Amino acid sequence: MPEPLTPREVFLKLVHGVCEERWEEVIDLYAERLHVEHPFHPLAPPPMRSLDDLRAHFGVTAPPGAPPGRTLRRRPAGITVHETADPEVIVAEFRYEGTVVETGEPFTIPGIFVLRVRDGKIVESRDYLDHLRSAQARGHLAEVLDAIKRRP
Repeated sequence: MPEPLTPREVFLKLVHGVCEERWEEVIDLYAERLHVEHPFHPLAPPPMRSLDDLRAHFGVTAPPGAPPGRTLRRRPAGITVHETADPEVIVAEFRYEGTVVETGEPFTIPGIFVLRVRDGKIVESRDYLDHLRSAQARGHLAEVLDAIKRRP
């Protein structure tokens, strides 16, 4: 039986898989029992706790009536992985760089992930991304800002 992937290897597979839209391979990087949250998301969604939650998040199963987004061509860049005193935990700094296919507009979305990987699977992740830049690249910034305004 092969050795489980290290946290660094899992992170690299994660960001490359996201960029290449290999959703089922990305989801396979997570454990059955998980906790994934986006603490800086402007709409404060609840944490994801199941693989089905992840499928919905990655758009593998889009909610009915969801507006289509723009097509993004992206790659991870500026990757720095910090190992911690806990061998299961890494802090990874990076950015997604790319182009909006429909407009040719370039974008950069900075991020930091704090991952806990056990036996080669992500069991916990805090993903700190610039969600407003992401919404802008996808053509959904106006909807996100409207939703923020409607929040109590």
